[in-house]
Amino acid sequence: MTPPFAFATATQILFGRGQAKDAAARISAFGQHVFLLHGRSSARSAWLTAALVDLGCTVTEFPVPAEPDLALIEAGVAQARDMGAQVVVAIGGGAVIDAGKAIAALVPAPRDGMTYLEVVGQGLPLDRAPLPCVALPTTAGTGAEVTRNAVIAVPEHRRKVSLRDARMLPDLAIVDPALTDHCPPAITLASGLDAITQVIEPYICTRTNPLTDALCRDATPRGLAALPVLMRAEDAAARDEMAWVSLCGGMALANAGLGAVHGLAGPLGGLTGAAHGAICGALLPHALKANRAKVTDPMLRDRMDQVGGWIGAAFGQPQADLAQAADLLADWSRQAGLPGLTALGIDRTVRIAAAEAAASSSSMKANPAALDVQDLMQLMEAAG
Repeated sequence: MTPPFAFATATQILFGRGQAKDAAARISAFGQHVFLLHGRSSARSAWLTAALVDLGCTVTEFPVPAEPDLALIEAGVAQARDMGAQVVVAIGGGAVIDAGKAIAALVPAPRDGMTYLEVVGQGLPLDRAPLPCVALPTTAGTGAEVTRNAVIAVPEHRRKVSLRDARMLPDLAIVDPALTDHCPPAITLASGLDAITQVIEPYICTRTNPLTDALCRDATPRGLAALPVLMRAEDAAARDEMAWVSLCGGMALANAGLGAVHGLAGPLGGLTGAAHGAICGALLPHALKANRAKVTDPMLRDRMDQVGGWIGAAFGQPQADLAQAADLLADWSRQAGLPGLTALGIDRTVRIAAAEAAASSSSMKANPAALDVQDLMQLMEAAG
């Protein structure tokens, strides 16, 4: 008998190569005044701005050069209000999409952003519904186009925290793998390992459900097979696979849970500014080993061993146990160019603070095993 569960995602998802060609027409249906966020450069979004202008839209562009902090979000909110934004469009990686969701949420809000932030703010629910939001990912990693929160850095608290509301799910997610073509290798690697983490952690967490299980079982082996292909050469089919894995990860984490990797990645990123995907990639193999050593639930043990089989098969050793498979993944990641934690600027002082902060993080609540501060310190030590 299937247990009861709930599942929420973007109002509409368009997936597949070529889906972005009608993006401007779909966006203009939400309103003619468009607030468009892109990455450091507008090179990957210029086509969309031009198409919107051709349809008679007024477009204000807003760059998001790095993972967003509260000051950037507040600046974006002010600009969006000034131009009378009717729809917010985010075309870029997870940082851009998170910024877009946050700005769409806060433009109608009567109070400042800190009022609604978790952990460092009051964590109050939004007073009003967000503006319509359209997300077009240009990396395959975070799945932010189908999650209901935005991760925001608050430098004065040295934390990354969430602005969260069920209404923050985008109204339209256009996942066109062609937008990820020729993404630089370092970003492909880090974002790809983040995507793989986000289909593994929901599968072995304590809040699984049948629908997220189906997504993760399908996506995990596909991601493990596709990412090494992309690290050897550009490949459209592998880009398509990773876009699918990323989308599945976003839906899975939003409706099940995560675990120790993301429990640590949030504080580590907030304390150092290191890239989220690179942190997740460095931690994943060692978190798997730490959890397998302490997990007590038989079903979760079996699932972790299944994950080990998928990893082993991807690297030519299908008979490897989880510990061996995790070592294969760690070795491959390093050879592909992924830095360890020390190279990311994460020293012992930072690790202690992150381990203590992770214990109370929302991600750790669904971790498959009870890991204490010492366990988390050992995990990070193993991750370089």
